[in-house]
Amino acid sequence: MILPAGAGHLTVGGMNIGVFLSAADLDERYTRPAREFAERIGKAGHTLVWGGSDVGLMKVVADGVQEAGGRLLGVSVEFLANRARPGADEMVIAADLAERKKLLLKKSDAVVIMVGGTGTLDEATEILELKKHGRTEKPVVLLNTAGFYDGLREQFRRMEAEGFLPRPLAELVFFADEPAGALAYLEEQAGRH
Repeated sequence: MILPAGAGHLTVGGMNIGVFLSAADLDERYTRPAREFAERIGKAGHTLVWGGSDVGLMKVVADGVQEAGGRLLGVSVEFLANRARPGADEMVIAADLAERKKLLLKKSDAVVIMVGGTGTLDEATEILELKKHGRTEKPVVLLNTAGFYDGLREQFRRMEAEGFLPRPLAELVFFADEPAGALAYLEEQAGRH
């Protein structure tokens, strides 16, 4: 089902977990944990909210969620609509990347940042900036697969130590090294609200 941006979304039990990640084809040290996380989302009855692409790591995660019985809610963008995944439970096409980012966050109850490039980093920092200023209180997990975000974690710690963050880092983002820890944190946070 393709809906124009701004159309309502379906909710069927569980959380809508927004996942920001690469659309690149990556090696097994990244795809295996991504697939495990996706299967956990699906088996727990949650919905994957993702960039809608049917390529690379995005495809791996969408496949894992769908095969484990979870729902897929994609938010693609007009210039990438030809890469949108057929068979998603819901697909919204945004006019541009800024609208896509806004819709991904709006349709998610919680956010997980997985491995990715500059686009993923842009999405992650925007969410953390919104959270820093109290514009969202959704839980944010940075899934640090194979130590991918060790340098970023160190940079965030330095920002906190030197007074650049008005809120404690632990209130902004949870770093998880494994998929099980990421989902456990999100479910614990959901139970508090």
